[in-house]
Amino acid sequence: MHDSEHRAIFRRGSRTYFNSSRFFPRPIREDVVILYAFVRTADNFVDAEPQQEDAFLRFREVYRKALKGETSGDQVVDTFVELMSRKNFDAGWVESFLDSMEMDLYRRIYATLTETEAYIHGSAEVIGFMMASIMGLEREAFEAAGLLGKAMQYINFIRDIDEDSRLGRVYFPQTDLIEHGLDGLTRDASLGKAEAFSAFVHDQLERYAEWQTQAEKGFRYLPRSCLVPIKTASDIYKWTAERIARDPLIVYRIKIKPSRPRIFCTAARNFAGVKSKPS
Repeated sequence: MHDSEHRAIFRRGSRTYFNSSRFFPRPIREDVVILYAFVRTADNFVDAEPQQEDAFLRFREVYRKALKGETSGDQVVDTFVELMSRKNFDAGWVESFLDSMEMDLYRRIYATLTETEAYIHGSAEVIGFMMASIMGLEREAFEAAGLLGKAMQYINFIRDIDEDSRLGRVYFPQTDLIEHGLDGLTRDASLGKAEAFSAFVHDQLERYAEWQTQAEKGFRYLPRSCLVPIKTASDIYKWTAERIARDPLIVYRIKIKPSRPRIFCTAARNFAGVKSKPS
């Protein structure tokens, strides 16, 4: 299972991350597959319709037992715990991640940006820390790695407005909706106030762009072998942001996803053009 099923979980969960990760050196790529098989499995439980609360809580308990040395027999968990040990993940990162996933079982709105950022810390920033550990980066790079995860998560929030609203979730600060005179982000609510909705989305895109710009300062820490896949994923998310900026209401018509050729062409440009310290 440890290759084919891990890869299948990762592939189903993220076209951009999965295809971009193919450009890592093989040892790093294999570890990234293990990481994303774990995080996607947890995420799938809470995003299922109906949500699989019992399955998620069992998964969390199995992980905690495996962390104490028990062999669980769940290869997604066991290989992840081995990766944690080998790459010196802070166990607190994993707890923060699982806390945010558990929040998706019962929390539907976030009152302030502080509350939204607390959720993002567990759902995305700590994944950036784990990726930095897998790549063997120096500690100075971790802040930027977390910030890149944060920026990418925010684009996912914007891209998935329609999907999340159908699940009853709004990850954006309620203070931002109130500022723009929006009562919610359902399709009917947004179409009824299209101008206000567009202004709201552009404000969210500005927040993403600010985090993204700060995160890119950390690219200087990456060897070329890691910069190409990371920059490729980052560029694809910027492309997603650009498409939404041109027509914010597109989020109610389609779920914006890059084609594999676009991802591979972006990677090819990065292979040809990136400058970094030697691998």
